[in-house]
Amino acid sequence: MKPYVLGIDIGGTNTVFGLVDARGKVIASSSIKTQKHAKFEDYLDELYTEATRLIEANDATDKVHGIGVGAPNANYYTGMIDDGVNLPWPTPIPLAQMFTEKFGIPTAVTNDANAAALGEMTYGAARGLKDFIMITLGTGVGSGIVINGQIVYGHDGFAGELGHMIVKRNNGRLCGCGRTGCLETYCSATGVARTAREFLEARNEPSLLRNLDIETITSKDVYDAAISGDKLANDVFTFTGTILGQALADMTVFSSPEAFIIFGGLAKSGDLLMRPLREAMDKNMLSIFKGKPKVLLSELKEADAAVLGASALGWEAK
Repeated sequence: MKPYVLGIDIGGTNTVFGLVDARGKVIASSSIKTQKHAKFEDYLDELYTEATRLIEANDATDKVHGIGVGAPNANYYTGMIDDGVNLPWPTPIPLAQMFTEKFGIPTAVTNDANAAALGEMTYGAARGLKDFIMITLGTGVGSGIVINGQIVYGHDGFAGELGHMIVKRNNGRLCGCGRTGCLETYCSATGVARTAREFLEARNEPSLLRNLDIETITSKDVYDAAISGDKLANDVFTFTGTILGQALADMTVFSSPEAFIIFGGLAKSGDLLMRPLREAMDKNMLSIFKGKPKVLLSELKEADAAVLGASALGWEAK
């Protein structure tokens, strides 16, 4: 078997790619700007040139077993991107077919959260676990569901959109998906900033966040204020963690996972998020599941995680 795979993560801003060996070591990686080309073919040309340069520089020509690609709304079954909300090209795009033809290497694709779950199962905190749910807390909330060692894709390849569970039925926040009250609108990095703005407007207590332009507050600003002992900022994390903990308790009744693995920028908030999350999860857990699912933080380095996750898929490419 050829000793390497190429992992490619197509993000809304950057496309990161890397050469990975069977132990999960990223031999070398690089990136290009996703938004640079208006035509997908031009983007693919640049990616091919840069990835080929990386492969040649590491003496891996003819040694790449497969290519794995993680991309927004990519469908594992069809190899298509059907609706790339954050991508600059018209969809649908026959991604797997175009990559296979361009590189002459078999390519498999999936969405970014499923890629993260695969990476965690192959190289990270979920090694040895057969039933777990990966939750990615970034600009949105993504998820990858693994049952009996298999990613759940559903009949059409789109299963596992837990970020779009509705957690607030009445007067919920408008989501980018067009519905209201989705988990993503509360528990993403964007959701944390949104909560901070709402709290600042609704409450008249002092807060370090009042020194900032309210429209440009980020989740990092809220974290920095909370670490400095700011009560309002701490309350934002309690509010966020509570909603996420309640949602995890609801998810448990569906697949009884051994663990939830939390990944992404917000996962770095530590106890600020995890304490209210665990309390709410325990309080809302159906009694037969109480104390069973663990909540673990991802073990993959954020810089490598996307590439590793996508590369895990490369071993399966045929």
